Amino acid sequence: MIHIISTGGTIEGLEYDDPNKKGVSNGISIQDLLQISGNEEKYCLDKILDKDSRFINQEDRITIANTITSSTHSKILLTHGTITMVETAKYLGSLELDKTIILTGAFILGTQPNTDAPDNLKFAIASFENLNSGVYIAMNNTVLPWYNAKKNVSKNRFEPL
Repeated sequence: MIHIISTGGTIEGLEYDDPNKKGVSNGISIQDLLQISGNEEKYCLDKILDKDSRFINQEDRITIANTITSSTHSKILLTHGTITMVETAKYLGSLELDKTIILTGAFILGTQPNTDAPDNLKFAIASFENLNSGVYIAMNNTVLPWYNAKKNVSKNRFEPL
């Protein structure tokens, strides 16, 4: 079983303009995206944050890590905004947790017709089959380990360092 931990962000179709506000547009749930992607995997889902990743701080990363550590599952899928996804992956990777942790998200709002959200979720879930314990970013058919990932803002993708 995969434990999906949701933190908010573009994947859920939420736009933010202030760290103290909720999303300012109608969102879509991770459950809805899983259904759209045709996912048949067994999973449990916990929504622990509702933030644009620009506003995720060290306290939030500790909350994420504590949720992962307390999970009874060895496969963790963390939905996360792309702006600080690498920073959270590096933090989790430095903890050397004995679990397979995949971070994924979306570059296009989950509520938009051309969103990459369902495809990224489906790809991330399928990636568990080929990965050992560790922390990875799985986006747009690319999997990168936490220590060799950067976001290329101009090309709007993740790539090796």
